[in-house]
Amino acid sequence: MIAAWLRALATAAQFLTRLPIPGGASAAPESFAQDIGRSLLFFPLVGAAIGAAAAIVVILADALWPLVLAVLIALIIEARVTGALHEDAVADVCDGLGGGRTAEDVLRILKDSRIGAFGALGLGLAVALRAGGLMAQPDAMQVALVLVISGCMGRLLMLAVMAAVPAMPGREGLGSHVAPAANWRGCGIAALLAAPVLLTGAILDPRGMAGALLGCGVFLWWYRRLLLRRLGGSTGDAIGAAGYAGIVLTTLAFAAHF
Repeated sequence: MIAAWLRALATAAQFLTRLPIPGGASAAPESFAQDIGRSLLFFPLVGAAIGAAAAIVVILADALWPLVLAVLIALIIEARVTGALHEDAVADVCDGLGGGRTAEDVLRILKDSRIGAFGALGLGLAVALRAGGLMAQPDAMQVALVLVISGCMGRLLMLAVMAAVPAMPGREGLGSHVAPAANWRGCGIAALLAAPVLLTGAILDPRGMAGALLGCGVFLWWYRRLLLRRLGGSTGDAIGAAGYAGIVLTTLAFAAHF
């Protein structure tokens, strides 16, 4: 049983990073579905770990450069670790929803590897909002905290979108192979596993944490309606973009003056 949970943790890390993580989901059909379902429970914790890696970079870089540069260096390193997974999804979704009139148009644009005006603008603004929110923090330690909390919240929002919006049939990737394993019970268990991270944020900055939860909740309500209206379901890109939205919204909440 311990081996199965370690395999699930490795699977979650393989989904969310480009690090050479050994192990992962079993190739056996009877075990694969269980490994995928268990791996989702670790998404918020893996997100927090990714944020922690970026936080270490911020603290080290802050000893040499101004905080603005330390933040930019940390975001570069994080993008390398994750393979810019969520950033790529943001660009694709902005292009698809911005340029497509029908569901077929949106899906066709999502398959196109080229980036258009909507994608470039959406991704640029999203990264700018995140970077600006981090730079607005008073010091490197607060930036480190926000990186960890936002990394956790972003992946928790991904699970909520998977649970709230059915995957579109016939689509390859995260939306079709992983999302069907998500449900509200699993989302709750994932939140419990990540409770130490979330409680730390609530203790150190209760207003920021409350703002993050509220912002992500409102986004989930709006995004669910948008995906069902425009596509009739979710895709891997839509889920990945939700993860980055959760990261940005959490960062902005901790930067807000409540």
